[in-house]
Parts: sequence; C-alpha cells; structure tokens
Amino acid sequence: MPYSIGLYQAACAFLSAGFAVQAVVAAMVLLAIVVALPFVASQDGTDVDSDEDEDTPPTLPGCLPWLLWDIAPFFRRRYDFLNRGFRLTRAAVWQFKLMNNTVIVLSGASARRAFFYAKGFDLTEGFKMLSGALPMVRGVTSDGLHTKRIATIHKRLAAVQRNAPLTDLIPQILDDARRMLETYEHAGSFDPFEAIYSASRFLIFQTTVRSLSSTELASSPERVARLKTLYDRLDASTTPASVLMPWLPTPALLRKLWATKEIYEMVVDAIQQRERDGEVKNDTLQMLLDSGDERLTVVGFVMGLLIAGARATGTTAAWIVLFLGGHTDWQARARAEIESLLPDTTSSSSLSDALAEIPVATWESSTPVLDAIIRETLRVAQPHTAMRRNLGPDTYIDGKRIPSGAFVLYPFSDVHLDPAIYPDPWRWDPARPHSTKDLGYVGWGVGKTTCLGTRLAKIELKLVLALFLLAFDFSVQQPLPVPNWNDMLLCRPATKCTVAYTKRTQRAL
Repeated sequence: MPYSIGLYQAACAFLSAGFAVQAVVAAMVLLAIVVALPFVASQDGTDVDSDEDEDTPPTLPGCLPWLLWDIAPFFRRRYDFLNRGFRLTRAAVWQFKLMNNTVIVLSGASARRAFFYAKGFDLTEGFKMLSGALPMVRGVTSDGLHTKRIATIHKRLAAVQRNAPLTDLIPQILDDARRMLETYEHAGSFDPFEAIYSASRFLIFQTTVRSLSSTELASSPERVARLKTLYDRLDASTTPASVLMPWLPTPALLRKLWATKEIYEMVVDAIQQRERDGEVKNDTLQMLLDSGDERLTVVGFVMGLLIAGARATGTTAAWIVLFLGGHTDWQARARAEIESLLPDTTSSSSLSDALAEIPVATWESSTPVLDAIIRETLRVAQPHTAMRRNLGPDTYIDGKRIPSGAFVLYPFSDVHLDPAIYPDPWRWDPARPHSTKDLGYVGWGVGKTTCLGTRLAKIELKLVLALFLLAFDFSVQQPLPVPNWNDMLLCRPATKCTVAYTKRTQRAL
C-alpha cells in the first residue's frame, strides 16, 4: 500500500483527538515552522535583496520567502497578490520567492505566446509544486507519476471522448441529471455554490464520476456524495505550509492524507469488485481494464481526473446558471435552441429521453448559443493561473531570463479581463466577439497544453444545462454578483447567491 504507515497512524490519532490536543499540536507545528523557515530558505544561498542583472526580472519588494504571512496571499488571494506584483514592480515580467523556489510571473501578448509554446515549460511539475491539491499517493498522483504513465492517462482520456463512448455516455449523463433534478419541488431556490445540495456543481460532479470512473461508484449516491466531501476536504487542506513543506506533518497535511487514503480505497474497491464479479460493463473503468493498464495507472486516472474535471466544469456550470438567471433574454435563446433540436416524434417521451436522441455531432455543431454562453462564462468566471516549470535550458521572454528550474506563471486575467481586448471586461455578454489575435482567448488552453478533456466537459455542460433549461424557469435577484477571482476554485462571490426556480411543465423529466 503506497502510504507511510507512520503518517497514517498520526493522521488517525490527530483526527480522533479532542480540540485541545489538536490546538496544542497546531501551535507546536507553527512554532517549528517559524524556527525552521529562515534556515530552510537560506539553503539555496540566494540573497533576495541582492542586485539584479538587467536581464533578471525585478523582485517583488517586501515579500520575504521564509515568512508565511508574506507569501500566504499567493495561496489565499492570488488575483490580488499578482496584480499587486505588477503594480509594485511596474514590470510585465517579475519574480518572487516561495521558500527557495523562484517564481516568475508573466503578462502581455508576446509573453503569453512564449509561455504557451515554450518546449521546456512543464505543466505537471508546475502544477504539482504550486497547487498542492491533488491526492498524494506515491506512484499514483505524485513522485512516481512518470512520463510514460502520464502519456497513458492522456491516451485513455482521449479514448473516453471518441464518438462511440460519448454516444453511450449521453443517456447515462442525462439519467443522472434527471434523477437529481426530480428531487426538486415545484418551486424553490438554491445556492449554486453549495458543496452538496446545489443543482449545478454537485450535479456536475455526479456526471463526472459517471464519465470517468465506474458504474459501481457513479450509481451509488452515497459513494458519490462521499467522494465529493473528500475532494472538498483536499481543497480545504491546501495551505501554504502543506504546499511548500509537504514533509512537515501539519494538521492540514494529516487531513489531506486521511482524505487521500479514503479516496484511494474507494477507487481500489471498485476495481476489485469488478475483477471479483467478472461482470463486463460499458464504462470507463472497463475500458481501462481491457486496455491492460497497470493498476497504478488506472487508479491515477480516476483519482486525478475526477478532481481536475469536476472543479473547472462545476464552477463553470454554477456561474452559467447564475448568469442565465440574471439574463432572461439569453435564457430564452438557449432554451429555444435546445427545443429546436428535439425530434418531432418525442413529444410523449420524457425530457431526458428526448435529449438522449440528439446525436453527438448535433450537440457539437448545432448549438452556437450554448457555445457562446460557455465561452463567455469561462472568460469572466474561471480564475485560472497557468503554472509551468522550466525544465531547461534557460530561456528569455521579453528580454528577461527564465532560468532552468524556475516556476513560471501566467494569470488568465491578464488577457480575459484586459479592457483593451474586452471592453467593460466584467460584463457578461455572450454576443461579444472573442479576439483571435495574439492568443486573445485561452479559456481551454492553447499551444501544446490545451485541456485534454474539453470535448467531454462541453458535452457534460450542454446536457445538464439543456435538461435544466427545459424543466425550469429560474431567476437571480439583481444586481448579479461579480466573480471573485481570489477564490481560485469556485470564483465564488462574497455575498450569498440564490437562484429561484419554478417547474415549467408537467412533462416528466
């Protein structure tokens, strides 16, 4: 089993202890951090305040790499932190330190193109270090995740999105959505950002489990709910200390370890159940097993892609519901587009059955309104910062040296919220043109690192939104909230949002 037994036992002991014990442990860990950080940060021999060469990006002033309270805003309020860096350095390319790691931040059209097409910039290394929210299983989602295993996972993800598997998935996704939406009363309200009870984010997590794991997991509401809780716990356990010092047994690390262990066991149990029963099923797990992939690759596929898929897609779905609730004209246009796709012979069938008859090709080529809605929502409410690590050699961007080993960041806000490209950038308007010049839109990624799950994500969003739009009228109290780009996962606004809904028809879901 790929866990340190000592850490696992420590996690058990900590989580079962009372509040007083947990508080004492937390205080001791904090003291250890304060004492150890100056020594650790000095080990690279770098003097942050030393004179910089002309080709060295300017350093963010007043940010000491060994003081967690100086660098904590990078993890807690990243949008503000990066904007502050651009403002204080007055530079399009600048740097700061995270412990003994150099992090270089880029902006501008030429830097954007160089970033997305640089051969030596590695996404996996960048994300693993600077995000820290993946489940930690040695040989599955960390350390042992070698290039060959990553390539296999990418290959299998491409296979899931071929026409035949997607065609098989459509009725299953719609059935999941139907089952969850049937629990809604004739009229009511919900917060689309609530972790468990929302109609959008949790529903999308359900459909992602259906698309990327096994029937055994996806068909059990209890297992899906538990997985959602555990992945939320991973997000909450990502702290500056847990990312920068993964070797230090902080309370956050122990909670993360506990959540990872339970996710791992649920996935392995589903695999063993399939192998034990010997039953062949038409799902992603069966495809992985039939391909003869090693166990670690199968587990890594499910554990890693569930969190990657559900986060971004769930956030997009939640904001689409909010935006459409505040723009009833676009809500009506989207609904009319979907109704125009329904076969004439299905008036007596359920809504989900009628939608299931629409071919994949139609969903992808004949839904320009839905495409515009998704695209604009990604622009204004997806607070992504692309992360890479330069694996070498040294390279130059806008005349500034990016040394081998340095981490490199590009915030999507640099282009998506640029008023020179998108006038009044915070205004949600699917009719606005999206620039194709100088990589003026990067919502699904560009260059060699586009989102590999784009096709599946778009189909998921369209299916769930289609059923919701046909089943309900809904609205959001004006004015609409502004997306909070400091919330790196949900872009959740500071004030609570409520979507009021009413069933539109007596036709069965």
